[in-house]
Amino acid sequence: MVTVICGPDLRFARSSPGIGVSLTKNILVFEYTRRVPDAVRRYKAEIFQALSHPTRIAIVELLRDGELPAGKLIARLGLEQANASQHLSVLRAKRIVINRKEGNQVFYSLRNPLLNKVLDIMRQYCQAHVTEARAALGVIQKQGAAGR
Repeated sequence: MVTVICGPDLRFARSSPGIGVSLTKNILVFEYTRRVPDAVRRYKAEIFQALSHPTRIAIVELLRDGELPAGKLIARLGLEQANASQHLSVLRAKRIVINRKEGNQVFYSLRNPLLNKVLDIMRQYCQAHVTEARAALGVIQKQGAAGR
């Protein structure tokens, strides 16, 4: 069993000497028993909470292909500067995005591109749900037409 504490500083510790833990390209690969520590669940919930607003998801999607200046993000999203700043602040606080200053511009990028895969999987999940709902609606409509 490996005890993993995934917080902002991404600490980890071994609890069994025979199990290896490796850190590759900022991705912690580990095995754990079915009992996931509450700290890990809370961390996951915080990430999902930070992504729970459509504007923040849109920001992450815009950063998929690399960093962008804040002005370009604001223009592409059609947001007020103050509103965009609030959303970017949430994403920075949860370490989803990172920023760097160059002159008077602030550039944003994803801290870890692995988040793109998470959003891709979520998109597939949503598409599957919509496909199932459409199929069920088609059956209901056919039944309604046959009953007339």
